[in-house]
Amino acid sequence: MMTKGRDTKPHIGIFGRRNNGKSSFINTMTGQEIAIVSDVPGTTTDPVKKSIEIAGLGPVIMIDTAGIDDSGELGNKRMAKSKETLKIIDLAILLIAHNVFDEVEANLIRDFQNQDVPFIIIHNKSDEQPIKSNLSKVLRDKYSVPVIDFSAHYPENIEKIISAIYEQMPETAYTKRTLVGDLISYGDVVLLITPIDIEAPEGRMILPQVQVIRDVLDHDGIVVVCKEREVDAFIRKMNPKPALVITDSQVFPKADASVPKDIPLTSFSIVLARQKGDFDHYLKGTPYISRLKDGDRVLILESCTHHVSCDDIGRIKIPRWISNFTGKKLKFEVVAGLSEIPGEMKDYAMVIQCGSCMITRKQLISRLKPAVDAGVPVSNYGMTIAYVHGIYNRAIAPFTNGSLKSVDYL
Repeated sequence: MMTKGRDTKPHIGIFGRRNNGKSSFINTMTGQEIAIVSDVPGTTTDPVKKSIEIAGLGPVIMIDTAGIDDSGELGNKRMAKSKETLKIIDLAILLIAHNVFDEVEANLIRDFQNQDVPFIIIHNKSDEQPIKSNLSKVLRDKYSVPVIDFSAHYPENIEKIISAIYEQMPETAYTKRTLVGDLISYGDVVLLITPIDIEAPEGRMILPQVQVIRDVLDHDGIVVVCKEREVDAFIRKMNPKPALVITDSQVFPKADASVPKDIPLTSFSIVLARQKGDFDHYLKGTPYISRLKDGDRVLILESCTHHVSCDDIGRIKIPRWISNFTGKKLKFEVVAGLSEIPGEMKDYAMVIQCGSCMITRKQLISRLKPAVDAGVPVSNYGMTIAYVHGIYNRAIAPFTNGSLKSVDYL
């Protein structure tokens, strides 16, 4: 399966039949020879990615995919890889040519719609045959999307395409919600508790910590960082007291004991969970931990791949904490990166997602959609850890004003 990796820029997928000029189109848009161009159908195999700067949007990633009309066993595999990109893209561009549009394109558009992927239609190779006015009208009327005539050899309509991309691209793809900016005021102090243990990277901070630091500074706050061992002494000396404390989830119990109850406390993972946009499902799903039964399967999703330590948070600690909390004999399965989920989603009692610092909101929503659609409760690392340590209400209070969502999972 294609992964988005560590790139959180907006992603645009280029789709169409073999030899419709997808590679030429992406080369024209980027101004670089980054995709193989050939008259032989099926030249593009695995999706190819390239960064491009678009005015008003900034850097985006364009993905050149295999033909949607490929054939044979290998062709079917190539098409499957191409369709996998729907889970990570924010916008699709469908290239047609020679006025050909039939069930192949219509089926692909249904896939776009099922994945909530906005799209535009470009009639390529207009130098060979311009789009017929009746086809353009039918497509506009049926799908309510831009339909643009274009030639990669005489690219006179690039500005029109860029304008259409800008108009159709979801705002959430390039504007990110603040992590904590709406919780603090000018000059407020935010205390970050960051353990330095075996899982901490050598010589640097982990990404969620860096993201929070930048967000606080962007909102004119003051950041103070310390390890968990220094919290007690530092809290007593701090004046003024911090407006918010954010801790690594692994030391939640220590932070809860050290930080006075009148100071809001949460975790990096919970902060990210709210920003990524699936917070309501996490709020509803997390309390289901108390309903787990002997033999239940719990799926743990890691959005990135990393070296597994002897006390790994997702593979060792969370299963141990949940088992101790519930007293049940549970089966835990871990899926890293964007690997396929084994079996049927309905066979799992619960899904627990990592903090998702390495992926976009679109990718997270797509990753959890099968569970949400199947009615399987979902939680995330930070909220799960807070729940099993008895500090869930406090950890989510900064974002809910003390109002909890009802549990819909029975």
